[in-house]
Amino acid sequence: MKRYVASRVAWLLVALFGVSVITFGLGVLAPGDPAEIVVERRLNQPPPRDLVDAERRNLGLDRSLPVQYLNWLSNAARGDLGRSWLKSIEVSDALRQRIPRTAVLAFTAAAFSIVIGVPVGVLAATRRNALADHVCRIGALLGASLPSYFLAYVLIFVFAVRLNAVPAFGFGSPAHLVLPAVTLALGPAAVLTRLTRSAVLDVLDEDYVRTAKAKGVRQRTVLYRHVLRNAAIPLLTVSGLSLGHLLGGSLIVEWVFAWPGMGDLAIGAIHDRDYPLIQGFVLFSALVYVVVNFAIDLAYGWLDARTRGAG
Repeated sequence: MKRYVASRVAWLLVALFGVSVITFGLGVLAPGDPAEIVVERRLNQPPPRDLVDAERRNLGLDRSLPVQYLNWLSNAARGDLGRSWLKSIEVSDALRQRIPRTAVLAFTAAAFSIVIGVPVGVLAATRRNALADHVCRIGALLGASLPSYFLAYVLIFVFAVRLNAVPAFGFGSPAHLVLPAVTLALGPAAVLTRLTRSAVLDVLDEDYVRTAKAKGVRQRTVLYRHVLRNAAIPLLTVSGLSLGHLLGGSLIVEWVFAWPGMGDLAIGAIHDRDYPLIQGFVLFSALVYVVVNFAIDLAYGWLDARTRGAG
């Protein structure tokens, strides 16, 4: 197990290095001169060249790219991601204010997706080729195919406008969480439904399951003690990656529902060409994906000894 963990940590470090290079490259390749943009917004008029040159020296943009990257990397490792050009606050502080709100939304949506997807997938597998199976498969296909912004507006129209059951926009109460969480959960729930059905059907065809049934073990015991446990690894993959996506911030859904999370912050930064803030958002989102994948790899090793051997 130690060798397996060491190999996963090594790949984690390689992935983090790649993430840092790509994130820094986004700022380098972005159009426009950062120093000129900062001074122009400060003066609210086209800036003189001497002020632009002074700002370039102040931002360290007069140095070579390798030196800029090493300085940026060392600062990022300490949690210093620079200052927002428009908000005039530290990027790390801006992210820190929004991360808890996105985390609440992400974990709620992930819980909804598991509560919906796994039972529906099990129902479809145990009612194979029956009416319930066909209904579940069609519902999963629609959930996976429809874009999130379309689902968001449909849910707003039905539950907020027509039924007036929950608020459509904003933040501040559990009721505000319902529509954005359900919107984010439907896509992963659809994928979980299809994957759960496939995984459960594969395990149901195993010899040990047929043996347990032949011995008279109850169907529910066979399903929960043997089938679902052995079908857990592919479900763990999808659940973990979905959580990484949700924690990284679902830009469109947060913007539609005016949820003040990281997605809403990122859209504002893109609109304002606030490159340090965009870099911070991209770095955090990528870091979440890498860490979640690392956690999934460790969970693989705990659930399946064959995975540890392969590692």
